[in-house]
Amino acid sequence: MTQRPHTLGVAVIGTGKMGADHVRRIQEVTSGARVTAVVDVDAERAKSVAARVDGCTAHTDPAAAMAAADVDAVIIASPGPAHEAALLTAFEHDLPVLCEKPLTPDAASALRVLEAEQKLGHRRVQVGFMRRYDAEYMKLKSLLETGQLGRPLLLHNRHRNVASPPGWTSEMLINDSVTHEMDVTRWLLGHEITAVTVLAPAPSGNAPDGIRDPQLVVFETDGGAIVDVEIFVNCGFGYQVQAEVVCERGTARVGDGHAMVTNAAGRWGGIIAQDYIERFADAYDREVQAWVDATRRGEVTGPSAWDGYAVAAVCEAGVRALADGGRVAVDLVERPALYA
Repeated sequence: MTQRPHTLGVAVIGTGKMGADHVRRIQEVTSGARVTAVVDVDAERAKSVAARVDGCTAHTDPAAAMAAADVDAVIIASPGPAHEAALLTAFEHDLPVLCEKPLTPDAASALRVLEAEQKLGHRRVQVGFMRRYDAEYMKLKSLLETGQLGRPLLLHNRHRNVASPPGWTSEMLINDSVTHEMDVTRWLLGHEITAVTVLAPAPSGNAPDGIRDPQLVVFETDGGAIVDVEIFVNCGFGYQVQAEVVCERGTARVGDGHAMVTNAAGRWGGIIAQDYIERFADAYDREVQAWVDATRRGEVTGPSAWDGYAVAAVCEAGVRALADGGRVAVDLVERPALYA
């Protein structure tokens, strides 16, 4: 793959909360890149974001932005259903892409993206599973790779959010939240997830009508580990993400959030983050910088289109398990050589 220019010109597709934050990040935090185009179906919103960046153009059509001479790479932060078309257009221009999760909303469309990328003969996609770039998760991964704790047997996860956004459904707890635990399970353990079971207690009184919240999601892996995820998106008090690996000779836990503990006025305590952007701000910064650095070297690193496809397949099994109340096997194609 060819090496990219010294300063990478990036088109950001989608200027909602995540996309706008990426525009800010590239302009204020990331080195070696600048935003040269933004895209949104809302023309006025795109113009408003573009106006804050010197030399940035606003578009409503991703294809027009990707055809621009000053666009060398693409960040896709639009809603999931729009990802496939944007990715295929990026492939037509052979542009490197950082695609926020999901790669696509379902396994069939993710497989089409996988097949299209294979036809290029090289990787072009990094999927935005940012927990792989979180300092605590990176330390946990490094520890597991040493083997000093022995084989991982169990992985416990907790994923809590203050309140679900308007329009959320029970299925979205799996497709939009537990999707992160699906990826970190595969990454931390080096296993594929082979089956999913979902258990749900009586819903919390804080959950909107009709939403089954919380849920307990259980994964089985091809390495013989069992993984559980408590997903509670209307806990009311803060945003928490925690993981504990139980191995043959010890355990390791991250996410306690005790970087600073105060003692004052007869109380002790700390601060709980209120959303994912606050909790994972450093991880997002590290993720985008790693993507820019690799792209300028002519490389593609990080979570691949295969990782995005595998998670989409696990999501589908999880949604079926939620609906049917039983154990559902995950259906994966054979892993292509490009992603070995």
